[in-house]
Amino acid sequence: MVTDEQVRRLKKLMNSERTKEIAAMKAGMDVKTARQYRRSKSLPSEMKRDRNWRTRQDPFSEIWDEVRGKLELNPGLEGKVLFEYLQRCYPGRFQDGQLRTFHRHIKNWRATRGPGKEVYFPQVHRPGELCQSDFTHMDDLGITIQGQPFDHLIYHFVLTYSNWETGTICYSESMESLSEGFQNALWKLGGVPHFHQTDRLSSAVRKTSSPEEFTDRYSALLRHYGIQGKKTQASSPHENGDVEQRHYRFKQALDQSLLLGGNRDFNSREAYVAYLEGLFTQLNQGRRERLKEELSVLKQLPSRRLETCERLRLKVGKSSTIRIKHNVYSVHSRLIGEPLEVRVYAERIELWYGQRFIETLPRLRGENKHRINYRHIIDWLVRKPGAFENYRYCQDLFPTHRFRMAYDALKAANPKKGPKDYLKLLHLAARENELLVEAALQGLIETGSVITLEAVKELLATEKSIPEVKDVHISAVALQDYDSLLTEGGVT
Repeated sequence: MVTDEQVRRLKKLMNSERTKEIAAMKAGMDVKTARQYRRSKSLPSEMKRDRNWRTRQDPFSEIWDEVRGKLELNPGLEGKVLFEYLQRCYPGRFQDGQLRTFHRHIKNWRATRGPGKEVYFPQVHRPGELCQSDFTHMDDLGITIQGQPFDHLIYHFVLTYSNWETGTICYSESMESLSEGFQNALWKLGGVPHFHQTDRLSSAVRKTSSPEEFTDRYSALLRHYGIQGKKTQASSPHENGDVEQRHYRFKQALDQSLLLGGNRDFNSREAYVAYLEGLFTQLNQGRRERLKEELSVLKQLPSRRLETCERLRLKVGKSSTIRIKHNVYSVHSRLIGEPLEVRVYAERIELWYGQRFIETLPRLRGENKHRINYRHIIDWLVRKPGAFENYRYCQDLFPTHRFRMAYDALKAANPKKGPKDYLKLLHLAARENELLVEAALQGLIETGSVITLEAVKELLATEKSIPEVKDVHISAVALQDYDSLLTEGGVT
């Protein structure tokens, strides 16, 4: 095929060579071809005509009207599904090797006759105007704490103008996690943007059938910081695109940083938090100039943070349990029938009775779970040992695997009396010291001795007693000494 460069060279050589044959030979083309291009005023690329004819017969021409009708009715139909439909309707007519040709026909139809595609409209971002936030799952990064998988989420906060970002570790998309993460971000930022946008989080946004746009607690959070709430449309989650894109970039940066360090295991959660803080600081380094523009127009923070917990009034049931957020927790049996104030935080639950703090419970993740503390109910379970084996939460009454081994051994030795003896053993652990009882059980198991309540008590009696706390006496400070110091320093 003759190129444009050959023709240009031919015309140049025609003016310098003695014969046309020599010029054609040096241009690298046949004499007849040279004669053709010498007479023409166009280059080869300008003489090429677009092909508008087929080189072979279209195998789908006869049935294309049928295919087009189905595409017009259901534009989302996949080419492979339609092709398999044609193979069933016309046995032996269409071969698997024609699937690619069929895909090209459908692609051409979608581009020339199909419905319009969704259009994305780039938005103009202004300093200090909008922030976005969302939760992102981190399980796929394989983070571990002391070798144990650390399943968690990150509440991710982003300023859309400067892309300044930060995050808070959490375990669910609850309102408590949203409130804590949102407030952490604002106080770290040092100001308040004009708008905060989320997707349609159930903890913040009401259902479309509700006349109210946001939940009461989320509305109170927005009012406290003087910020207006925005939400994405139900069918357009990409409206929260800035934070969604930062999800990807942040996790990619974290993954690369972990690969570079060659380790995904951390000694503690605190060490992991510090690592994330360092990564966010690194990511925000290149955004300082645009962040300055935002900080100059942000609104001031309020005088204090808003409480991040939800307060509930619950009555303790006859089973010495309360139900919080679809999970069951035990409380001491002395509180049965009494009203409690329950303060639900993102990761803990506080119990208050009569404006007095009772205890803190770790908050369970998920739903339909339970946390039963044997110390809360053991006094009455010893009195009603027959209720033990069929107790709904029986498995929670084995603090460690050695207690379970002790129970199995006691029951094997005496099926009728064994469960009663185990409850007495558990009662001993509640009254004395669970760690010492477990150590005694370990000694009996390792030596192959028979496990009995008397044997455990005997081992506890031989344990070294804990030394008493020394009474430290601190003399009262004379206030005159402070006056003398102030006088010597020249302060009056």
